[in-house]
Amino acid sequence: SCQVKFSKSALRRKCAACKIVVHNACMEQLEKINFRCKPTFREGGSRSPRENFVRHHWVHRRRQEGKCKQCGKGFQQKFSFHSKEIVAISCSWCKLAFHNKVTCFMLHHIEEPCSLGAHAAVIVPPTWIIKVKKPQNSLKTSTRRKKRTSFKRKTSKRGNEDNKGRPFVIKPISSPLMKPLLVFVNPKSGGNQGTKVLQMFMWYLNPRQVFDLSQEGPRDALELYRKVPNLRILACGGDGTVGWILSILDELQLSPPPPVAVLPLGTGNDLARTLNWGGGYTDEPVSKILCHVEDGTIVQLDRWNLQVERNPDLPQDELEDGARKLPLNVFNNYFSLGFDAHVTLEFHESREANPEKFNSRFRNKMFYAGAAFTDFLQRSSRDLSKHVKVVCDGTDLTPKIQELKFQCIVFLNIPRYCAGTMPWGNPGDHRDFEPQRHDDGYIEVIGFTMASLAALQVGGHGERLHQCREVTLLTYKSIPMQVDGEPCRLAPSLIRISLRNQANMVQKSKRRTSMPLLNDPHSIPDRLRIRVNRINLQEYEGLHYDKEKLREACKLEEDLQSVTSTTQRVHYQDQESSFPRVLSVQRLSPRWCFLDATSADRFYRIDRSQEHLHFVTEISQDEIFILDPEMVMSQQVGTPPGMPDLVVEQATGISDRWNPAVRKRMLSDSGLGKISPHYEVPDKQKDASQTHILTSVFFLSFAALLQAVISGDLLKFIECCKKGANLLIQGPDHCSLLHHAAKTGNGEIVKYILEHGPAELLDMTDSETGETALHKAACQRHRAVCQLLVDAGASLRKTDSKGKTPRDRAQQAGDPDLASYLESRQNYQMVSHEDLETAV
Repeated sequence: SCQVKFSKSALRRKCAACKIVVHNACMEQLEKINFRCKPTFREGGSRSPRENFVRHHWVHRRRQEGKCKQCGKGFQQKFSFHSKEIVAISCSWCKLAFHNKVTCFMLHHIEEPCSLGAHAAVIVPPTWIIKVKKPQNSLKTSTRRKKRTSFKRKTSKRGNEDNKGRPFVIKPISSPLMKPLLVFVNPKSGGNQGTKVLQMFMWYLNPRQVFDLSQEGPRDALELYRKVPNLRILACGGDGTVGWILSILDELQLSPPPPVAVLPLGTGNDLARTLNWGGGYTDEPVSKILCHVEDGTIVQLDRWNLQVERNPDLPQDELEDGARKLPLNVFNNYFSLGFDAHVTLEFHESREANPEKFNSRFRNKMFYAGAAFTDFLQRSSRDLSKHVKVVCDGTDLTPKIQELKFQCIVFLNIPRYCAGTMPWGNPGDHRDFEPQRHDDGYIEVIGFTMASLAALQVGGHGERLHQCREVTLLTYKSIPMQVDGEPCRLAPSLIRISLRNQANMVQKSKRRTSMPLLNDPHSIPDRLRIRVNRINLQEYEGLHYDKEKLREACKLEEDLQSVTSTTQRVHYQDQESSFPRVLSVQRLSPRWCFLDATSADRFYRIDRSQEHLHFVTEISQDEIFILDPEMVMSQQVGTPPGMPDLVVEQATGISDRWNPAVRKRMLSDSGLGKISPHYEVPDKQKDASQTHILTSVFFLSFAALLQAVISGDLLKFIECCKKGANLLIQGPDHCSLLHHAAKTGNGEIVKYILEHGPAELLDMTDSETGETALHKAACQRHRAVCQLLVDAGASLRKTDSKGKTPRDRAQQAGDPDLASYLESRQNYQMVSHEDLETAV
């Protein structure tokens, strides 16, 4: 019951995640009725079992939109403004709603798993986010620490300092259907719409995947989520906000870099317009925005370096006042100097002085117009051409600039400029220039007079000067400049512009394509390659609080490439056994167990009875640690004991490798089988300095097949296949045999693989580059192979990790005829798909 019955002006609080409103004085009532906000994480107890599903979070509602999930009727509310009747029960996660009746909302709904609703693919489930539990020393460990003078206390303290301020860790579950989303909102962009947008995203998503950039930068969040597969980012703000996030991604060097989508909240929003996100946010439903982010295509965006030095042609005493460096050293949209930069500088200085007057996008544009008109009357940039020198790819453009007396010079990376205008225009049949692209590695140089600047607003364009890869710009006086909308007045300088890299961006698609089509091939699960480290009990007890030293204790002495020759010499095969083998000096004892190496404070043992509750990716970060209590100690704690165990599969035929019964114990009920017995491989090489490697028939057969593909020996290839070789296998370079055959251009072998191999081969991707066999053939301009693959049904719309289709790869390889053929076949495929979708 409400404690503030007669006060209409009592202070209230509203939860953005649950959408409940409560008076400050009534907060204690929530505790009494045992109401909890929807859980956004799980507690990280040392041995807490994993609950791999999310439960519904049911909330009573006095007002509810939509219809009841059970009966399909609406929620009728008579005099709902004053009514205190509970009319609905809805879930804060999936947004399902039921009438508050026994016939609609039943008891089994309370405990059933939640699907997370329509946006489950982009929501970070609370089961992924684990709260780090601070290590609490028990009486036993405290006593042991007093008796021993080890380094456990020091390492524990250092671990606490390293993890200070990071109370959570992320343990994702990889799935090709998941595209987890991070949302960064800049409330200060444009008309200050960010606060409202922030609350709406917290309602639809997990609040711990939504971040307010006015509170802290994006670095910590990106660090936290850096290992999440298929991650996407949504930047809610202006073009400056997008550039900020891209710069942090550069510094963190995430691999692969997550693609960035844009929700335009700024004033110009030229990058958002280029990527089809529009010129501003106008109350579009957040649910629709999330669908567009999920379904958007990945494209590349060129990014350019700006290197600034003092003008070497001017003596020190002649340098004018002004900034010594630009506000940004990288630009994504454009870099300009002259009239437009002067107007932007005035706007920037006025907003810094009176921020309360610039809380509307319309008011901001009106100020721009007024400042531009004033500057036009004063003609402050009329002498710009006399004080600059521009050289593009070795071509001096200064004479032309001085001849046409430009008052503004723009170095443009994207087609849009100045709130949506297109200054480059469409060159059409102009032979000297190509249409502008944001992913071609070229920058467009454009000059403007006052007349051409005015014509921009009615569809005109500037004077096209050059398309180049490098620019050298010399200025001889202080000139207003702007970098992606950030202005300054730069002192006389030497500026060099060069290509930095390409960023992955999400381009808004015209139609939704995330639903699987009828004839789309099933995706092939990625193959997991992981290193296994074996640890004895003494090392575990001495070093389990220090991750780095424990890793050093089992560090590899050699990598697989360095022992390739040894692998070929030492070949051991047991034809009576089909179990995976572990090569080690000692066999594993029956008491061995897995260690959880992902906790922030220490390593933990995983009980055998709880192995089915953990996934491989949850307990490992690129490697697995195994504790063997009966392992004989040959070295002191803290020194490398040598090569860790290598788990190698032995193939006795085609089907054994894909048979779950012969896989090693890694996965549990969710798809990982129990581990098979381990056997010790006898040491046939007496030389103690040699590393003993077990090579299976599986890898030798692949080597023979690959040699036949490279040499173009069809008869040898057929002979290997008849002996039971598996055409689905991938080599150390993550490529299938069809990839290699398409790359070498051997049409006969490609045709044989297509006729005798499974259909999954057609669109199987290289796990490093994301390329299909058709991508490989298009890159090498093998037209006959491309035709074979297309006729067999290879997808022409599948993109690689850089968002490129086979047609794009053919265009980049310099084969326009092949690109035209692939484009026509792609259009035919799209028509066929649409016919299948709309058939009755």
